[in-house]
Amino acid sequence: MTTLSEQDFRVKSDESLERARRALLPLADEADFEIELSNGVLNLTFEEPTEARFVVSPNAPVRQIWLSAMSKSYKLSWAPELGAFALNGEPLPQLLERLTRTHLGQA
Repeated sequence: MTTLSEQDFRVKSDESLERARRALLPLADEADFEIELSNGVLNLTFEEPTEARFVVSPNAPVRQIWLSAMSKSYKLSWAPELGAFALNGEPLPQLLERLTRTHLGQA
Protein backbone atom coordinates (compact mmCIF):
# COMPACT_ATOMS: atom_id res chain seq x y z
CA MET A 1 0.00 0.00 0.00
CA THR A 2 1.36 3.39 -0.97
CA THR A 3 1.01 6.25 1.45
CA LEU A 4 0.52 9.58 -0.28
CA SER A 5 1.96 12.79 1.08
CA GLU A 6 -0.69 15.26 2.22
CA GLN A 7 -0.07 17.42 -0.86
CA ASP A 8 -0.30 14.43 -3.23
CA PHE A 9 -3.46 13.30 -1.45
CA ARG A 10 -5.10 16.71 -1.88
CA VAL A 11 -4.24 16.87 -5.59
CA LYS A 12 -5.34 13.29 -6.29
CA SER A 13 -8.53 13.52 -4.22
CA ASP A 14 -9.54 16.79 -5.94
CA GLU A 15 -8.89 15.20 -9.35
CA SER A 16 -10.82 12.07 -8.36
CA LEU A 17 -13.87 14.01 -7.19
CA GLU A 18 -13.89 16.09 -10.38
CA ARG A 19 -13.51 12.94 -12.53
CA ALA A 20 -16.40 11.28 -10.66
CA ARG A 21 -18.55 14.42 -11.09
CA ARG A 22 -17.91 14.52 -14.84
CA ALA A 23 -18.55 10.78 -15.20
CA LEU A 24 -21.94 11.13 -13.48
CA LEU A 25 -23.18 14.22 -15.35
CA PRO A 26 -24.88 12.28 -18.19
CA LEU A 27 -26.68 10.04 -15.68
CA ALA A 28 -27.66 13.11 -13.59
CA ASP A 29 -29.20 14.72 -16.69
CA GLU A 30 -31.00 11.51 -17.65
CA ALA A 31 -32.29 10.64 -14.15
CA ASP A 32 -32.80 14.23 -12.96
CA PHE A 33 -30.72 14.41 -9.81
CA GLU A 34 -28.40 17.16 -8.61
CA ILE A 35 -24.64 16.78 -8.51
CA GLU A 36 -22.49 19.47 -6.95
CA LEU A 37 -18.80 19.72 -6.17
CA SER A 38 -18.20 22.47 -3.64
CA ASN A 39 -15.39 23.09 -1.13
CA GLY A 40 -13.82 19.73 -1.93
CA VAL A 41 -17.01 17.74 -1.22
CA LEU A 42 -19.13 16.01 -3.86
CA ASN A 43 -22.88 15.89 -3.15
CA LEU A 44 -25.49 13.93 -5.08
CA THR A 45 -29.05 14.89 -4.16
CA PHE A 46 -32.02 12.79 -5.23
CA GLU A 47 -35.74 13.56 -5.05
CA GLU A 48 -36.82 10.38 -6.85
CA PRO A 49 -37.53 7.54 -6.28
CA THR A 50 -36.95 8.62 -2.68
CA GLU A 51 -35.20 11.64 -1.21
CA ALA A 52 -31.56 10.82 -0.58
CA ARG A 53 -28.12 12.37 -0.49
CA PHE A 54 -24.76 10.80 -1.25
CA VAL A 55 -21.74 12.64 0.20
CA VAL A 56 -18.19 12.05 -1.01
CA SER A 57 -15.43 13.76 0.92
CA PRO A 58 -11.68 13.47 1.33
CA ASN A 59 -10.37 12.44 4.74
CA ALA A 60 -6.81 13.79 4.73
CA PRO A 61 -5.58 12.35 8.06
CA VAL A 62 -6.13 8.78 6.82
CA ARG A 63 -5.55 9.60 3.09
CA GLN A 64 -8.89 8.13 2.03
CA ILE A 65 -12.02 9.31 0.26
CA TRP A 66 -15.13 8.55 2.25
CA LEU A 67 -18.50 8.00 0.64
CA SER A 68 -21.74 8.01 2.56
CA ALA A 69 -24.60 6.52 0.54
CA MET A 70 -27.73 4.48 1.22
CA SER A 71 -27.10 4.28 5.00
CA LYS A 72 -23.61 2.89 4.47
CA SER A 73 -20.09 4.26 4.63
CA TYR A 74 -17.45 3.37 2.05
CA LYS A 75 -13.76 4.12 2.59
CA LEU A 76 -11.70 4.25 -0.59
CA SER A 77 -7.90 4.14 -0.54
CA TRP A 78 -5.45 5.15 -3.25
CA ALA A 79 -4.82 2.25 -5.63
CA PRO A 80 -1.63 3.11 -7.56
CA GLU A 81 -2.18 0.25 -10.02
CA LEU A 82 -5.50 1.87 -11.02
CA GLY A 83 -4.36 5.46 -10.63
CA ALA A 84 -7.55 6.02 -8.65
CA PHE A 85 -9.16 5.86 -5.25
CA ALA A 86 -10.88 2.48 -5.10
CA LEU A 87 -12.67 0.01 -2.87
CA ASN A 88 -11.96 -3.66 -3.58
CA GLY A 89 -10.64 -2.76 -7.03
CA GLU A 90 -13.67 -0.63 -7.96
CA PRO A 91 -12.65 2.98 -8.72
CA LEU A 92 -14.68 5.85 -7.25
CA PRO A 93 -16.55 6.83 -10.47
CA GLN A 94 -17.73 3.24 -11.08
CA LEU A 95 -18.69 2.72 -7.42
CA LEU A 96 -20.68 5.96 -7.40
CA GLU A 97 -22.42 5.09 -10.66
CA ARG A 98 -23.29 1.60 -9.42
CA LEU A 99 -24.72 2.93 -6.13
CA THR A 100 -26.59 5.68 -7.98
CA ARG A 101 -28.15 3.19 -10.39
CA THR A 102 -29.08 0.98 -7.44
CA HIS A 103 -30.78 3.91 -5.72
CA LEU A 104 -32.59 4.82 -8.94
CA GLY A 105 -33.76 1.22 -9.39
CA GLN A 106 -31.72 0.74 -12.57
CA ALA A 107 -29.40 -1.95 -11.24
